Amino acid sequence: MNQLIKMQKGITEAVGKRIKTLEDEGLALPEQYSAKNALSSAFFTLQKVYGIEKATQESIANALLDMVTQGLSPAKTQCYFIVYGNELQMQRSYFGTVAALKRLSNVNKVKAEVIHQGDVFEIGSNEDMEMVVTKFEPKFENIDKPIIGAFAMIKLEDGTVNYTVMTKAEIDKSWQQSRNKNNKVQQNFGQEMAKRTVLNRAAKMFINTSDDSDLLTGAINNTTENEFEREEPKEIQAQEKRADNLIKKALNKPLEEDKPEDVVKDVEEQPKEPKQPEEPVEAATDEVVVEDDKSDDIIPDNENQTELFDEFGLIK
Repeated sequence: MNQLIKMQKGITEAVGKRIKTLEDEGLALPEQYSAKNALSSAFFTLQKVYGIEKATQESIANALLDMVTQGLSPAKTQCYFIVYGNELQMQRSYFGTVAALKRLSNVNKVKAEVIHQGDVFEIGSNEDMEMVVTKFEPKFENIDKPIIGAFAMIKLEDGTVNYTVMTKAEIDKSWQQSRNKNNKVQQNFGQEMAKRTVLNRAAKMFINTSDDSDLLTGAINNTTENEFEREEPKEIQAQEKRADNLIKKALNKPLEEDKPEDVVKDVEEQPKEPKQPEEPVEAATDEVVVEDDKSDDIIPDNENQTELFDEFGLIK
């Protein structure tokens, strides 16, 4: 923690200089927003973040830069920080996403709601074949009932409304792809997390067609995508899975081809007097070395080794 305090001045100055450069390039921070106060609040918050001592100075600076670029502050519960390995990530709360979207020049209002079992909810389409919410009637008696979906609304200055709707199954799938898939917050605060999830999707779909500064829209998109695990192309996943199976097969094969019990029994019944060991005894002794659980020292048999090398394209 003392190391974080020592780094604070240097990181704050570095972020401040970078923000000044971005402002010269067209980034416009909110009029009432103080980057200095937000950074001070962030460092106070970081002292309580689990694993912060493992985070690199570069990742801390980048997380704080993302925060300031989007005009957010942890003092207003608009963002929070999580350490993944040695990398610090800044993530927006529901309030943070609302605040970030409202900074876009043509956005008038942002809202998200959850749909409970028993609520009246209907959708339709407009003349441009865009989906619209035609009816939503929440009921007090349904508040404690299961959530069946959520929707977000982004209303523009010209009166146009963009809707995004997600079923509970889609929300659950999104949570499963999240780097926080085992986070109990999703269970304990399901309503707020569901609204946050559908609003993040609405934000991603909306700002990609926005004419606002790439510096702002890029920061909003990056923060959203940082929450999810990167998915590699299916061919790469399949190749890695095959290679992993071959490695396991090659390493486990010597252990699976154990010697017959009678050979082991012969070893146990050897007389104590010094005697030239027979061939079966030497084989049994090799088995003892294998059972020492030093898998790094195990050499795969030629057949599996050739197959493994061929999988990685090492045999032409």
